Amino acid sequence: MKFKPSIKPYTGAAGGWGSLEATTRFVLDSKQALKNLRNLMRVNKVRGFDCPGCAWGDDNHSTFSFCENGAKAVSWEATRNAVEPAFFAAHSVSTLQQQSDYFLEYQGRITHPMRYNAETDHYQPIGWPEALALIARHIRQMDNPNQIELYTSGRASNEASYLYQLFGRMLGTSNFPDCSNMCHEASGVGLKQSIGVGKGTIRMDDFEKTDAIFVFGQNPGTNHPRMLHSLKNAAGRGARIVSFNTLRERGLERFADPQNPIQMLTPASSPISSAYFQPNLGGDMAAVRGMVKALLENHRQRLAAGEPGLFDLAFIEQHSVGVESYLAQVDATTWDHIIQQSGLSEAQLRQAAEIYQGAERVICTWAMGITQHKHSVPTVREITNLQLLFGQLGKPGAGLCPVRGHSNVQGNRTMGIDEKSPKALLDSLEKHFNFSPRREPGHNTVEAIEAMLRGEVKVLLALGGNLAAAAPDTERTARALRCCDLTVHISTKLNRSHLVTGKDALILPTLGRTEQDLQASGPQYITVEDSFSMVHASEGVAKPLADTQRSETAIVCGIADAVLGNRSLDWLALADDYSLIRDHIAATVPGFEDFNRRCDQPGGFYLGNAAAELRFATPSGKAEFSAASLPESLLPEFDGKKAPFTLQTLRSHDQYNTTIYGLDDRYRGVYGQREVLFIHPEDLAALDMQDGELVEIETLWNDGVIRKVSGFKLVSYDIPRGNLAAYYPETNPLVPLASFGDGTGTPTSKSIPVAIRRCTVQPTLRIA
Repeated sequence: MKFKPSIKPYTGAAGGWGSLEATTRFVLDSKQALKNLRNLMRVNKVRGFDCPGCAWGDDNHSTFSFCENGAKAVSWEATRNAVEPAFFAAHSVSTLQQQSDYFLEYQGRITHPMRYNAETDHYQPIGWPEALALIARHIRQMDNPNQIELYTSGRASNEASYLYQLFGRMLGTSNFPDCSNMCHEASGVGLKQSIGVGKGTIRMDDFEKTDAIFVFGQNPGTNHPRMLHSLKNAAGRGARIVSFNTLRERGLERFADPQNPIQMLTPASSPISSAYFQPNLGGDMAAVRGMVKALLENHRQRLAAGEPGLFDLAFIEQHSVGVESYLAQVDATTWDHIIQQSGLSEAQLRQAAEIYQGAERVICTWAMGITQHKHSVPTVREITNLQLLFGQLGKPGAGLCPVRGHSNVQGNRTMGIDEKSPKALLDSLEKHFNFSPRREPGHNTVEAIEAMLRGEVKVLLALGGNLAAAAPDTERTARALRCCDLTVHISTKLNRSHLVTGKDALILPTLGRTEQDLQASGPQYITVEDSFSMVHASEGVAKPLADTQRSETAIVCGIADAVLGNRSLDWLALADDYSLIRDHIAATVPGFEDFNRRCDQPGGFYLGNAAAELRFATPSGKAEFSAASLPESLLPEFDGKKAPFTLQTLRSHDQYNTTIYGLDDRYRGVYGQREVLFIHPEDLAALDMQDGELVEIETLWNDGVIRKVSGFKLVSYDIPRGNLAAYYPETNPLVPLASFGDGTGTPTSKSIPVAIRRCTVQPTLRIA
């Protein structure tokens, strides 16, 4: 695998021929082109399989219901390359640690259960019965149930997630760290506090009815490209789209639809944003506060003139509490504070407010640019405040839309993957299964890593994911994993976490979303939930690469049976027939009544949303305004000094979460490389540096730990001064484990205080 590193601006629209070419290249590179073309025709279709990529909903109208990144995900999973026992015999773990994350996953699908041998530093094959017995032995040797951590990826199905949390609770723990803890936790926490439901309030067809869409901290062109179709269609019928994003992102500027012959055969493309604002990292709360301050002035001026005000006073009176305190906080917030913190001018914020004021129906949507800061919960609540003032809930074309990352991350939480599960779910599980689940909260991801470092964790089970690469503070996370007696990873492909082992370690090979799942009762399907609370059936169509691979559901059942036996539940019978699992879900999780029959509904079924029906499960029974003040500062100060730069970590276009498909980032003009640092050209000049110079980046923190990465190439980019951006997981070593969002535990990966300087030594490959 050879790459020619280059930096060259990308002048085309998002999508278009570039997207089609990349899709074709990845399908061919899988060495199973015909198989994957057939697979792609079944993506997000009735009786097909749900895309293993993002959690964007299905429009059920398009001929092809996949995007470029979805095609990459399908082709990446359905490769003919295999990581068999001979591969592990030829490569020691120490040797593999020297390789890049791209190299590791490019090797292909894991086919056999493998156990790490510390004496030889190699993984060796182990039979399934022996692997399950080993897990059971380690768990039985624990002093108490809280010495296990049950980590979960957002890829796991509803069925596997439900059984996973049920196993943990029957074992006696609430330790369910998961990927939500590291991404959208603030959305769930903030929305629950404001409207009583931790999910978005809109449905897909609301994009067809809205007058304006405000997009905060989000790059759909790379992270969920199917969203561009919804934005393009909305813009095409006159809806105003206003984007707040620190970087200029091509997908938020213009889009050429690969399914539109005119846009493919001509230079035509669809403009997306009618206004584009670039706030400072973490400055979105101040930006929204500025919009509200301008709208409040206009509202009062109209009232003073004897005209109807702007705000929906009837909605506020009937459905909310706390508006007086909130508006008093808006009055107390100065324009100077708003401008300084947001990085936007008063004129820009008044322009955004004017667009909002002119729209009857508004959708506010956001992603991790909002949720990975210390003050993310108040930011989510500030966006909600804006919507509440205008009654933008409970009507078509209006509402709140957090866009989740992985394909079933929202479903995992619905199924009970939650270290702070709601009392109602625990009561339901206790009654239905006749046991007493632990009521005390367990560990989130950061707390789990800290517990490992203290030697309090004996066993880590990871249902998917790549914790060693995804978690913050890479070196400390690696040290934490090595403190465990046993680490177990249920995985499709080789990744960094397999090389950071406990004293004992297992890799258990699992089926992918694209593959047939044959159990004793016949072919099985699983279900997932998208960002719009739609539940879809998903049934793989491809033949598995090896008969030694097992489904996630079967693996979870096998572990539970080996540890708990069948006294309280016949786990192996559930593995034989997933409809039995769905019967248990229907009996214990609200919204899933008659689950099996409803899975036959074309396009899936809607779980409903109480807040969208103006029913608010808050202490007051109404939507609650937040009267939080703006942060005094977006970053901590050390010795009275501010950090010279704020860094955010982000994905490249050839990446999904920690999975690196390739080394290009087409829309940002980066090719054949990943160690780059985006910086404003004036900041380059102020540092007396030039494009292409290599620098080291060091975190400024107060715990005496040196956090530094080296060999990053400077790249001029359209980003506000004082703000930097670089890819993860390469820059995850810079995120302190102790730097997380208030009330969420989410690492502050979008606001890292750093300094940069020229490299003094030649860079080396990162070793976990």
